[in-house]
Amino acid sequence: MNKQTRLKKLNQTALLAALCFVSFTYLQIKIPIPGGNTTSLHIGNAFCVLAALLLGGWYGGLAGAIGMTIADLLDPVYIMVAPKTFILKLCIGLITGLIAHRIAKISENNDKKYILKWSIIASVGGLAFNVVADPIVGFFYKQFILGQPQDAAAILAKISAVTTLVNAIVSTIVVVIIYNVLRPILNKEGLLTKID
Repeated sequence: MNKQTRLKKLNQTALLAALCFVSFTYLQIKIPIPGGNTTSLHIGNAFCVLAALLLGGWYGGLAGAIGMTIADLLDPVYIMVAPKTFILKLCIGLITGLIAHRIAKISENNDKKYILKWSIIASVGGLAFNVVADPIVGFFYKQFILGQPQDAAAILAKISAVTTLVNAIVSTIVVVIIYNVLRPILNKEGLLTKID
């Protein structure tokens, strides 16, 4: 990858990290839960997946991880879970990118139906990982790192599973629409970077 392409990709990564931050910070509904904890309905993960579809798994995962971790660090409610957020969002991007670009090679294809099908599959794959991993990792993180009692951590994991599933469904719909509308425009303008 030449210097100009790398710079373009870094700029796009920063832009998508900012979109992850803004969408999580300002487009969320916080839900208070027992014990002074909070969960939320949001579409921040949609932009993490969008980043992976546009930039590939590594850069897309970094965009999601950086944007959503900064959002956590600036919110007193979520500051303690920022390390967990970084790891999970990076994984969402890596899994989405693996499916979309390594398996389906959508960046090398111009068939709209093929791209639609695989953008759905890749989005579902990345977000399904999060639906399973977020409550499980959250349970162990809250119990062993934050010191919450096992019963409380288990209740929080169950609540997290429900909100994460709702977030995943909404995010999949949002990202598939945005990606399939945006991709031809970016391609026409020469703004789609080659995925390695």
